[in-house]
This record gives sequence, C-alpha cells and structure tokens, in this order.
Amino acid sequence: MVIFAAVCSLIVAACSPSAPAPQTPEAPGQPQSASAPAAPPAPPAAPEKVKVAFVTNNASDFWKIAEAGTKKAAEELGCEVLFRIPATGSAQEQQQIMEDLIVKGVSGIAISPNDPANWTDTLNEFASKVNLITQDSDAPQSNRACYIGTNNYDAGVAAGELLKKVLPNGGKIMMFVGKLDAQNAQDRKRGIEDTIKDTGITVIDTLTDETDRAKAMSNAQDTIVKYPDVACLVGLWSYNGPALLNAVRDSGKEGQVKIVCFDEEEATLLGVSQKAIEGTIVQQPFEFGYQSVKLMNQLAKGDRSGIPESKQIFVPVKTITAENVEEFRATLSQQIGR
Repeated sequence: MVIFAAVCSLIVAACSPSAPAPQTPEAPGQPQSASAPAAPPAPPAAPEKVKVAFVTNNASDFWKIAEAGTKKAAEELGCEVLFRIPATGSAQEQQQIMEDLIVKGVSGIAISPNDPANWTDTLNEFASKVNLITQDSDAPQSNRACYIGTNNYDAGVAAGELLKKVLPNGGKIMMFVGKLDAQNAQDRKRGIEDTIKDTGITVIDTLTDETDRAKAMSNAQDTIVKYPDVACLVGLWSYNGPALLNAVRDSGKEGQVKIVCFDEEEATLLGVSQKAIEGTIVQQPFEFGYQSVKLMNQLAKGDRSGIPESKQIFVPVKTITAENVEEFRATLSQQIGR
C-alpha cells in the first residue's frame, strides 16, 4: 500500500506543469532587452549622368561660342559634355575623335562633318552605336537622327542680298572657303549664286584653303594682285573674314575692295563696326551647342519627341552691318560671359 501511494505521487508530479524557470531581475532603470531593429533598405542608386559629345570641323573661334552653348545646356540639364576640336579638320581626324568618344562611353555625338558625301558609311556605323546628330553642316544621306543649324542655302541667299546692296552696279567677286566638299560650303555658294544671277555681279572663282589661315590670307592677297578689278571678296567660313580684311588692308585697298563674310569672329565684328567689312551673316552658334546638347540628352533617355518630321532644326541667321553690330556684340558678350 505504501509502495502504491509513492508510485501515484510520482505519476502526479510528472503530469503537473513544470514551474517557470526563475528569471534574472533587470537592473533598475535598464530597458528590457529587445531584438535588434532590421537595417534600413539601401537607397536607390543615383541615375548615371548622361554623357554626350560635340565635335567641330575646325579650330575657328566661332566654336568658342558654340561651346558656351553646350556648357549652358549641360549646367541646366545636369549632363556631361565632351567638346572636341580637330587640329587639322580632316575627316580622318574627326573619325578618330569619334572612335575615342565611343570608348569613353558617350551616348550621343553632335558633329559638323567635313566630307559628308564620302563619309556616309562611316557616319552610319557611328549612328548604329550612339545617338548621332549633325550640327552646322549636314549629312542628309546618312542615318543621323537630326540636323541642328543654319539653313545654309538661305544663309547664302542673305549674303547674296547683301552683295546686291554693296554692288548695285554689279562687279566681279571672288569667294573663299576652307573646303568645298562640306555641305554648308556648297549650300552657301549655291544660295549666293542663285541670288546674284542676272544682277551684273559675276563670280571669278571659289578658292579653298583647307582651313589653313595663312593659306586663306595668301589666297586673298593673290586675288587682289591677279584681279585688280575685283570688286568684293566673299568669305564663306568664319576665319575667312579676318583673313580677307588683313589682305585688303595690306594691299592699301580698304574701301575700294569690299568684303562680305560669314560668322561672328571678334575681328570680323570689329571690321564691320569700322566699316571695313560691309557686313557678315551670323548663324548663332550658341544655339547650335545649346540645342544639340538638349536633344542628345532627350535621346539618351529614349525621348525622341524633340525630332521634327523633317529631321531638321533650323536656327535663323542674321545680317550684321555697321547699323546693328554694337547691339549684336552686346548680346554675344552676354551669351559667352565676356
């Protein structure tokens, strides 16, 4: 009986809930322990900055104005612009520059191609790798996304209209340019020739200098000597204006041999203000740079809404003479921070 009672006591004890384990009391004022909070999620990675490039066709001061436009757009949009100026202006050098830019990871290139007619396949190859646009001089047969710049035929027409005022009784003119295989040179020349047709103004010839400023000046000097009855020298590219002015002054024929030119180099504008140059057709290169970067930034983000159906964005030209040159110089100085 005693044994049976002992066994029952053990069974009851085994079936009873065990007493809770004693807990160590918390120290006074110490917070109760809790599991460590989960680490906050990592912030999303910042979007990679868009990187684009702008390639000129020569080393003219004209491009400093365009560069100011690219910098302004880059500052506003938060993108990076690589600005490249070829030393020789050859198509081969432009190609090497573009290949290097692609290695550097640009998503877009805006170029003024020097030999578009013979460079279509090369431009198409670049267009398959990056967003390719042309500026200043077009390559309409290529797969470029868009052209931004002057309607160069219309610019030639404006120069022709100025020539008709400068030579109301007609006369002989000589034209000067870096390369005639550039589309902008061809279009300006054609615009001038169409406008002066049947006016008594005749074109002796068009001389090229391969963007060599010394050659540009010697071409003008030789013309003045060889054609003593030449009435006006016409420079189609930006550096031609100062070269023609120096040649005319050296010959002692300032005021006798007239000058009409393109673009807004400082020496050209000074010559206009001094009435040594009759006038210059300016293209607003600041807008070339600004609008090119703006469009390439959009294209990098997949937005093609900035490309018109014509795939051409024309920047209007202005005719600058002694009457409006100071106003124009003030505007230009403000644009480039000078």
